[in-house]
Amino acid sequence: MIIGSRKLYFEKLSSTNSHAHAMLRKGKVQEGTVIYAGFQSAGRGQSGNSWHSEKGKNILMSVVLYPSVIRADRQFYLTKIISLGVCDLLRSNSVDATIKWPNDIYVRDFKAGGILIENSIIRNEIDHSVAGIGLNVNQKNFPPEIPNPTSMSIITGKEYDIEQCISDLCQKLDIRYRQLMYNKTARIDEDYKSFLYRLNQFTEFRDSRGIFEGRIISVSDSGRLHIEDRRGRIYEYGFREVDFL
Repeated sequence: MIIGSRKLYFEKLSSTNSHAHAMLRKGKVQEGTVIYAGFQSAGRGQSGNSWHSEKGKNILMSVVLYPSVIRADRQFYLTKIISLGVCDLLRSNSVDATIKWPNDIYVRDFKAGGILIENSIIRNEIDHSVAGIGLNVNQKNFPPEIPNPTSMSIITGKEYDIEQCISDLCQKLDIRYRQLMYNKTARIDEDYKSFLYRLNQFTEFRDSRGIFEGRIISVSDSGRLHIEDRRGRIYEYGFREVDFL
């Protein structure tokens, strides 16, 4: 097993991703090393958003990877496989998880987790990647400024062993990472599309033109979202170019 072959636990970190980067600046880190924490004082999400988590209740972890088989212009495959691995864990625990493009984990219309992939790119090649994962497991109370949170415990009514969940997640992630290493991108694409939140459902979105009704039909290899409107016109969006309403 690659992912989880080495695990480093910290009671408190500012951010598991930041700690992974600090380790990498000091030298080579074994591939698949998992850094996880009981609490993050400055957890980070996509585009500088913060990540809130109650101490000892959730999965807060980062994985160091060296995905040399994919070019930088296909780096979104890392987001795909990490998202799928998290969904695999949730679905194995009877939680019907979906992926809200580009990097959130949803159960129905509630957010259960998020992913932050940070890549170091040299001449269109990925030198190394840090994949950060935040997943709400046992937390039941959230700050009021978080609009739509949920957790495994809220959904199932059960309490979970965080260490066991992390071990199980590492196994799921490892399977998905090996699919990428063995170039099984068709399987990854098929599974990712089938897990997409609001796939083929006409709902409201907002872009630079205003509010419109459309349905998600696919995501490109580079991570761009394709939405078809009621008139059959297809629009393509990058990160932060369209909002879900």
